[in-house]
Amino acid sequence: MPAKCDRCENPSFYRRSYSGESLCTSCFQESIEEKVKRTASRYEMFRHGHSIGVAVSGGKDSLSLLRILARITRGHGGELVAITVDEGIAGYREESLEFASEMARQLGVSHYVISYKELYGTTLDDALKLRRDKLSSCAICGTFRRRAIDVAAVRAGVDVLATAHNLDDIVQTFLINLLNGDLKRIGWLNPSAVKGGAFGVRRVHPFMEVYEKEIALYAFAAGLNFQSVPCPYMDEGIRASVRSYLNRLEDEHPGVKYTLLKSALELSAMAASRRPDIVKCSKCGFPSTSDPCSVCAVLEVVGRTTL
Repeated sequence: MPAKCDRCENPSFYRRSYSGESLCTSCFQESIEEKVKRTASRYEMFRHGHSIGVAVSGGKDSLSLLRILARITRGHGGELVAITVDEGIAGYREESLEFASEMARQLGVSHYVISYKELYGTTLDDALKLRRDKLSSCAICGTFRRRAIDVAAVRAGVDVLATAHNLDDIVQTFLINLLNGDLKRIGWLNPSAVKGGAFGVRRVHPFMEVYEKEIALYAFAAGLNFQSVPCPYMDEGIRASVRSYLNRLEDEHPGVKYTLLKSALELSAMAASRRPDIVKCSKCGFPSTSDPCSVCAVLEVVGRTTL
C-alpha cells in the first residue's frame, strides 16, 4: 500500500529522511509555514505594525518566502514590500524580474526594483569584464548586492528586511568563514546577536531552519512560477564546492546540516562580541565595518573609483 500522511492519512507527498515523518501535499506546506512562523517568533524577527521588506530575486526561495510571509503576517498591521535587485546579467535577470513582479501583483504587494547600473554605474556583466585580479564573480556580486538591498530597504522605508537565506545557505556561509579564518563574520550569523544593520534596517532570515530541498518542494506544491535556470556565474566561488560537500554528507547522514546549524548558531553567539564597530567610509560616506568599505574596494578592482 502507498504510504500515508502521518498527520491526516492522505497519500504521502514527501518523507523527511532526517525525521522519518511522511506528509501529504497540504500538510507539507503547512509544516513549512509553521516552521517559518516559529522561527520568526523565536528570534523576534517581526513586531506588530512593522513594515517588512522581502528581498525577491524571482527564484524558488524568495518567491516562496514572499508567499509565506504574505500568509502568516496577514493582519499584523504593517506593509509588505518586495525588493528586487537587478544586477544586469543579460539573458538571465529579465525572466526573474518578470516572475517577481507577477508574484507581487498577485499578492497585492508593492514592488521596488533597484539596479547595479543605477548605484554603481555598471552592470555585473561589464564589471566582470573589467576586473583586474582574481576576485570571484560571487565576491563582487555579493558585495554589490548587500549594499543595493540596504539602500533599497532605506528608500522603501521598511523596518525589517527579510531575505530567503535557508538552512543550507547559513551552514555553507559558516563553513566558508571557518575555512577563511574569518571569525568576526561568524558573529553575524546568530539572529539573536544582530539587532540592527549598519543602515538601521535589521536583516532577518525566516528560512534559516528550512532545508533548501524542502523550499523547492514547497514552491512545486504551491504551483509557483519561478526561475529555474541557475546564475551563469554561480560556480566561480568556493561556495559551489562547499555546497556539494554538505549535500554528500546529508545524503549519508540525514540531519547533519541541521546539527551543523545549531553549532554555527552557538559559535556565532560566542563570536558576536568580536564583531567590528561601524565606521563611515571615507570614499563614499556609507556606514561600513572597514575604511574603505568593501564596495569601494570592489569598485577599484573593476576599474571604477567612485560611486
